[in-house]
Amino acid sequence: QAQFVESGGALVEPGGSQRLSCVTSGFVFSQSVMAWYRQAPGKQRELVAKIGASGVQDYQDSVKGRFTISRDNAKNAVYLQMSSLKPEDTGVYYCNALWSYVDAAPRFHTWGQGTQVTVDS
Repeated sequence: QAQFVESGGALVEPGGSQRLSCVTSGFVFSQSVMAWYRQAPGKQRELVAKIGASGVQDYQDSVKGRFTISRDNAKNAVYLQMSSLKPEDTGVYYCNALWSYVDAAPRFHTWGQGTQVTVDS
């Protein structure tokens, strides 16, 4: 079964940077579209960024130009480099796979524990 282990979350000051990592197992990572989601307090989980098997990327409008998603197929890992962080970026960040690049819904029902990012001075 698919497993996801997210890490790298922290308390960060506004304008700061942080890099999140997600190590996966249980499915063919190299052929999968991967995504980062976040869940802000009191809100539903939302798709933030996605990366295709070829490396093509797309982002939620609110993070474009500030976040960069990347992948390492040799390590079955996906990363999220975040910069110019804002308080509204606060939330628990999760990774998952997508059925296709045009999808937003996660492919797997299982989720990792997530990693908490708090942007606050």
